[in-house]
Amino acid sequence: MKKNINILMGAILLLLAGCSEFIEPSIENRKIEVLAPANKLETNSYQQTFWWNPMADALFYRLQVVSPKFDSVSKLVLDTLITKEKFVYTMDPGKYEWRVRGENGSSVSDYTKRSLVIFPSSLTEQSVQLTVPSSGLYFSKPEIRYEWLKLFGATVYRLQVDNNNFLDEKNMTLNITTSNLGFLQTLSQEGTYQFRVRAENATENSKWSTVRTFSYDATGPEKVSLSSPINKQLVSRPVRLVWNRMADAERYEVSVYKSDEQTPYSKSYPQIVTSTEHVFDAGEIGETIAWRVRAFDKAGNAGAYSEIRTFTIQ
Repeated sequence: MKKNINILMGAILLLLAGCSEFIEPSIENRKIEVLAPANKLETNSYQQTFWWNPMADALFYRLQVVSPKFDSVSKLVLDTLITKEKFVYTMDPGKYEWRVRGENGSSVSDYTKRSLVIFPSSLTEQSVQLTVPSSGLYFSKPEIRYEWLKLFGATVYRLQVDNNNFLDEKNMTLNITTSNLGFLQTLSQEGTYQFRVRAENATENSKWSTVRTFSYDATGPEKVSLSSPINKQLVSRPVRLVWNRMADAERYEVSVYKSDEQTPYSKSYPQIVTSTEHVFDAGEIGETIAWRVRAFDKAGNAGAYSEIRTFTIQ
């Protein structure tokens, strides 16, 4: 009897230990330690970086900004849920309160609240905050949408796009002004581009925004060259399907078919891989199987399929 009780207790302890791996720690009654902006900061910088120390067990952070105060809100400026401990945002001059808390799937922490005053300033001391596209993206379509945040004091925004790092401002891909907070451009040729924006009014200009880059690539990778097994080879399981690496390929699509070379071998195919080989471990002795591969580049363009090869399981 005692032995059975010991076994039962052991099982319960193991069960509790297993459950603890799935129990999310509570973050109630905790507070985030804020790093910036300093409490009661008075500044003439329209662009502010909200920054705090990470909170253990928090999966997200809820950042809220209002004007002038949370107990007398006249404007909700920002209410966002983010995963990082830093958020940059451009605001108009005014009085603000902001707060941040940690959140996970089952609990939320207490808010940490701070106040902030932004004074009007010369446009020359400010810079435009870009929103899209992010830097380093690849596009397979020529239509590119640029967007940025409003900057107080601006009447128009100058958008410049170039493929030569703005070395010759008289010969750029695009150099326009608009009163909108975005612009849609259709590119005429593939390549890597840079873009930037500044705010302007009748008497002064802001600083240029940071420069972001992106690439327009509408051409797919070249045809993949298969390596092994050779066509119609007798092979044993597992079978290593190998092909040559393509210089501009980011991933490969492997298709495996029945002997008719058209019917997918299983629901697992086609399959996406990032290496230049795939292990096939199925099929019966004497069964003939077909396969082919094509490459995809960073922009999502698909290359031509390789030849179709077959092999027979022995």
